[in-house]
Amino acid sequence: MRLEEANALGERDFVARFGGVFEHSPWVAQRAWKKRPFRSADALHDAMMEAVVQAKNDERLALVRAHPELAGAEAKAGSLSADSSSEQGRLGFLRLTSEELQEMARLNKRYRERHGFPCIVALRLHAARASVMEEMKRRLANDSLTEMKNALEQIAHITRGRLERMVDG
Repeated sequence: MRLEEANALGERDFVARFGGVFEHSPWVAQRAWKKRPFRSADALHDAMMEAVVQAKNDERLALVRAHPELAGAEAKAGSLSADSSSEQGRLGFLRLTSEELQEMARLNKRYRERHGFPCIVALRLHAARASVMEEMKRRLANDSLTEMKNALEQIAHITRGRLERMVDG
């Protein structure tokens, strides 16, 4: 979609088109719509991230919790969003060996128990699954405030990549 077309969308159509950019959180697109017109795809992403930054703490926590765990229950059930499925599939998280699945389950469980939300990693920044798993292990030592900040930074990378595939300009 061209940027001019995105700018011309009414609120309902804009949210229908961009509401999935932030995992199961159409409120981000709804709030960003009010900042139209966008001069670039970067400006659109900036408006969306501004909506996240200005959101209440419980809304940001819900946004982070809306993301699936890597190779987690949603992946096993086949209920990942199309974007998440593509992102996890690229690095092979949807076809792990039973040993790798057990390791991921341990990492996901430890991280969630420590921080109260899933470990968010922008897979587009990684060339291999091993570096993702190493990052998860490293981040386990962080405090939860730091990890919330990290999660939001990773979400920014994830959503920027999603918008790049959706909007020209």
